[in-house]
Amino acid sequence: MQTIAVIGGGITGVTTAYALLRRGYEVTLYESHRYAAMETSYANGGQLSASNAEVWNSLPTLLKGLRWIFTQEAPLLVNPKPSWHKLSWMAAFVAALPKHDDNTCETVRLALQAREHLFTWAREEKINFDLKKEGILHVYRSREEYQQAARIQRLLTEAGLERHPVTAEDIHRLEPTLHGHFHAGYYTPGDATGDIHKFTKGLATACERRGGKIHYQTRVDQLLADEKQAWVTSHSPSGTHTQSYDRVVICAGTASRELGAQVDDKLNIYPVKGYSITLDLKDKASREAAPNVSLLDEAHKLVSSRLGASRLRVAGTAEFNGYNRDIRDDRIRPLIRWVEDFFPGVSTESVVPWTGLRPMTPDMMPLVKRGKYPSVYYNTGHGHLGWTLAAATAEMLADSLR
Repeated sequence: MQTIAVIGGGITGVTTAYALLRRGYEVTLYESHRYAAMETSYANGGQLSASNAEVWNSLPTLLKGLRWIFTQEAPLLVNPKPSWHKLSWMAAFVAALPKHDDNTCETVRLALQAREHLFTWAREEKINFDLKKEGILHVYRSREEYQQAARIQRLLTEAGLERHPVTAEDIHRLEPTLHGHFHAGYYTPGDATGDIHKFTKGLATACERRGGKIHYQTRVDQLLADEKQAWVTSHSPSGTHTQSYDRVVICAGTASRELGAQVDDKLNIYPVKGYSITLDLKDKASREAAPNVSLLDEAHKLVSSRLGASRLRVAGTAEFNGYNRDIRDDRIRPLIRWVEDFFPGVSTESVVPWTGLRPMTPDMMPLVKRGKYPSVYYNTGHGHLGWTLAAATAEMLADSLR
């Protein structure tokens, strides 16, 4: 039986470990935290969203980014301080503009595959993760926004996504608690929401039930590899250990770039910071005033998800600021204000802010591939769609090892 090490206990690493265990491999997962899903997989927007699969490599997105560069509360914020990593990533981002349509369609297809795998795994392993199958409602404030979205709608439909145009009246019918005026929108009934942290922890437990080993509080310090095997040197409370494996799969998010460099692979992954808030719906009035349908507000680039009866998650923004993990008040305030404006009956007294670093490739496509050495593989670089795509790329990775 082949032995495989998986590095990273977020959604991508745990789904990869699970897919490999289902195929009969002997799997050991390394995670630096005490529990699974404690970094970027901890408190994301919650959407399993094939409808949000458009890659960012488009001229309109590029022009918006340039307009927003000096606006502190803008949905996209770029620290103007230069670095070679940032500049090279952005140059590659621009070079990928011609691939926008093809990459968007491929992302939709992956998202649709991932949705089915994830639902099946959750059902088989009896994982409760506040799954809500109420669809996702994408709303547009202006005619211009909606007309731009019409072209993307054609791409999504071509890729197999069921998504329907809705009027302003339909928007308020689908989500009666939503206040404000909208031009029109799109509704994707097959999309869903759920708590990524709960799911990942539940699937990690399922991995252990299936015989997988998980080394928590274990930091991988060094990787070595050759044509036949890989060596993982790790540090934990019990000391430093080196273990050999037939293969290693790097699923370490933004840390994948540094780990890959140790085995002679260059990964162009940049940490794009995202923010979220989680509101405790403590009183009956807040629970009744909070949305049940998941929303995506195009103007503010914000999403909302109802997590169970008593929580509302709102997330968004993209910040190019290196590996900085500070939670900035000027990035959190727009999220709170959005709730107060569009769901005024929801109390914002109890708000938990969070930030995470999304591992993004310049063309927005995940890296699912073999490295320079036959013993090294990657499943990483999912950007803002790790929750949406991870189950599909895990299956792809596991199939590629046959």
